[in-house]
This record gives sequence, structure tokens and C-alpha cells, in this order.
Amino acid sequence: MNVIVAVDENWAIGNKGELLISIPADHKLFREETYGKVVVLGRKTLKTFPQGQPLEGRTNIVLSRDENLKIKGAIVVNSTDALLSELSKYPKEDIFIIGGESVYKELLPYCDVVHVTKIEHKYEADAYFPNLDEMDDWEMTQESDEQCYFDLTYYFQKYERVKK
Repeated sequence: MNVIVAVDENWAIGNKGELLISIPADHKLFREETYGKVVVLGRKTLKTFPQGQPLEGRTNIVLSRDENLKIKGAIVVNSTDALLSELSKYPKEDIFIIGGESVYKELLPYCDVVHVTKIEHKYEADAYFPNLDEMDDWEMTQESDEQCYFDLTYYFQKYERVKK
């Protein structure tokens, strides 16, 4: 399974329920990587989407403890076990974990690839992704050339789980 995430220098991903910044090239990459695939997200992340609706052209699976939650155009599961059972119906390489913080942390152990947009800036934040640079079982295997958005520098990076 894959993860796709944008982080700042401190591996921050959000503040007060919002993304840290919106970078058009990052959104384009997100669309290209996930279109036609399966995206896994939490209820709070879904609320940040346009009109709070599932993403078009993808199978949306929402992980929520709310057993009464129903979302048109999405599959709702209430536990990690139920999620893993649902995900077994799809090719692993077509599954993307897209947030937020608790979903990332819960599902990272099941993933083999993390696509990171690393932004060279430190934002005020209250949500974080695990720092892969401090974890022995992850290594960066690809990094793009320097990208710029106005005065902001960022890189597209790929981390892969180290086979032991």
C-alpha cells in the first residue's frame, strides 16, 4: 500500500483541520497518483474536500469510529480490521492512504511506499506525520529536482520500506 502526504520541515501536515499550504503542482501529482485508485481517509479529512464530498474517479474508503456514519459515494468502515478486509479486494499498489494524522499513524505499518511532498518551511501546526528520516525501516529512494512555488521550495520524494 502507498501513502501520499505533504509535510513541512518538521513533518507537520496540518493546522486546525486545514492543510498547511495549497501548492498546485502538489495537487496535480496527487490527482495523477490517485485517480482511478483507492483512497483511504478519515472523516475529518473528508470534511476538508470540496463540499465535503468523496473524491471523483476514485474508490473512497472512510475509516471512522462512528458506526452510524453513511457517506454517499464512499465505503465507510469502523475498524482497522474491517478496513484491511475491505482493502483485500484491491491490488495493494492501487491503495493510497491520504490522511489525516491518526489514519496515517494507524496504517503506516501496513504500507511499503510513501510519496512525500517535502516543503522547506516550518509552519504553525497541530497535526504531524511520522518522521521517516528517524525510522530505521524507511529510506528515501527518489527525490525530484528543486521545485518552487512563489518563494517556497519543495521536493517530491519517495520513501520505501527497507526489506529486512
